[in-house]
Amino acid sequence: MSKTIEFTTSAQSYLSELLSKQEVSGMGVRVFITQPGTPYAETCLAYCRPGEEEAKDHPLVLEAFTVYLDANSLPFLEDAVVDFNPDRMGGQLTIKAPNAKMPKVNKDSPLADQINYVLYADINPGLAAHGGEIKLIEITEEKVAILQFGGGCQGCSAVDLTLKDGVEKTLLEKIPELTGIRDVTDHSVKENAYYQ
Repeated sequence: MSKTIEFTTSAQSYLSELLSKQEVSGMGVRVFITQPGTPYAETCLAYCRPGEEEAKDHPLVLEAFTVYLDANSLPFLEDAVVDFNPDRMGGQLTIKAPNAKMPKVNKDSPLADQINYVLYADINPGLAAHGGEIKLIEITEEKVAILQFGGGCQGCSAVDLTLKDGVEKTLLEKIPELTGIRDVTDHSVKENAYYQ
């Protein structure tokens, strides 16, 4: 893993001041992500009293306090930055975790992670304009990705074109290990379909 998480100097000063106001000796901060690896991921930062850390947490010892990183969230915290920007109203603590919704993947990552990454990073943003999205349902033993179209894609008259020219082409290009794509969506349901 390259760089897990960075706390800027201003963030450390701000958090150190907040922790000192709690009047609990040895109080730290715990960082975790709820629903990591999904579009609903949220990066959270909470006070962590001595004894509240989890056994599998990874401690990150900073100058003034210790940060406890949730073990399950670690791959999703890669390249994250915690920063504090002071302003007239006091300031704002920000947590940027670019990999929270989907961890960085490479050719050694599990096939499902690679497919989900391409779906979330390259394919779904384009389909979102039509209210659509595609989910990976399963991968067969023959390395065929079984996909499900949802939202505006379900029942859309252009779905075959989208599947063959867009989705399949992109996935096979980016993941050579994949042998094909299959759609399990029932396109006879047309309530929310997007029509051009």
